[in-house]
Amino acid sequence: MTSNFKAVGISHKTANIVIREKVALNESESRLLLSKLKEMIDAAEILVLSTCNRTEVYYASEHDYSEQIIKIIALQKGISSADIRNYFVCYNDHGEAVQHLFDVAIGLESQVVGDVQIINQVKNAYQYAADANTAGPFLHRLLHTIFFTNKKVVQETAFRDGAASVSYAAANMAEQLVKDFINPKALVIGLGEMGADIARNLKSSNISDLTLCNRTFERAQVLANELNAKAIKYEDILQAIAQSDVIICALSKPEPIVTYQHVSSLPILSHKFFIDVSVPRSIEPAVEEVPGVLVYHLDDIKSIAQEALEKRIKAIPRVKEIISESIQEFNDWTKEMMVSPTINKLKNALESIRQEEINRYLKQLTKEEAQKLDMITKNMMQKIIKLPVLQLKAACKRGEAETLIDVLNDLFDLEKQPSTIEHKS
Repeated sequence: MTSNFKAVGISHKTANIVIREKVALNESESRLLLSKLKEMIDAAEILVLSTCNRTEVYYASEHDYSEQIIKIIALQKGISSADIRNYFVCYNDHGEAVQHLFDVAIGLESQVVGDVQIINQVKNAYQYAADANTAGPFLHRLLHTIFFTNKKVVQETAFRDGAASVSYAAANMAEQLVKDFINPKALVIGLGEMGADIARNLKSSNISDLTLCNRTFERAQVLANELNAKAIKYEDILQAIAQSDVIICALSKPEPIVTYQHVSSLPILSHKFFIDVSVPRSIEPAVEEVPGVLVYHLDDIKSIAQEALEKRIKAIPRVKEIISESIQEFNDWTKEMMVSPTINKLKNALESIRQEEINRYLKQLTKEEAQKLDMITKNMMQKIIKLPVLQLKAACKRGEAETLIDVLNDLFDLEKQPSTIEHKS
């Protein structure tokens, strides 16, 4: 069982969006990186996690492979490792790496504290590792402990309540406004960092008909391909507005891009909703004078996000307590797994003695007597081994297991025994 868990990665805390985009990995790229790392570094287990805010590699090894991992990522992305190296942070201490993965997965390290999407992104990363056979007993146990911890956080705290970022709140508002529409259509105008985040949040909502528009069409096309959405050219914006039920503007220009004159000429049969997160505003205030049109501005969104964020921040102390409890339980299990080979060797040693003694008398016993002797001696062995096993596990928690392991090795000559349980008939 490993005690050499490490991590290396880049995040919104160390790099801006321009740098993060250079090393961001989609699903196929994440799987490819796993395959390369499996071949090129001596690591027992590997996990690759990549989102819009972070690209990180977690691995179990006695060696520090952070420099090699950064170079492999750079090579795969076709960039110079020298251009990105200073943005990466290494966690070479086992405890720090475990703590970091907990904090990331639960949402303490998110750009928006309590991010509701990160846990699913971690689950996807875990699935990639499982498919690539880079997840072993340690990662399996660690990830399942994290998923259980996340469930406890959701059930016992307000850490995941509400929409705590402007982009998430805007997407959530859009979804609520058209929840009674049949096949609602959404349009996002402006695909900078906020606009792109809104589009990604919308894609995970109930709005499946999503159109993207940007002054640079190529950027809209790339994001549209990622989200399985439609991309339109900027000159077609009025036609797209006419066809959409909810329009989110995240494009800042000196003058409004949507005016009363534009909207008043549209055939609005029921309602059309505009959400403006631009500064200065992209939608002329007079647009709301058009019958059937409602406009929501950045202040409306921020008030919703701020209220949710305050609730989440208040929940952080309890979230940290829950994480701490889970890490302690996980560490106890890890320590117990470190003495598991010794326990198995001890069981094999006692079983060998038992079998040897039984075989001396088998010819003198009937079948029924032999079965009874087998049952009695098995029960005796279980009682004999119970105390050493309990003492070993207790010594693990005290950090004193090595001394007891040495004593048991000497007493029973355990080095000659296999470290896995032998099943003997």
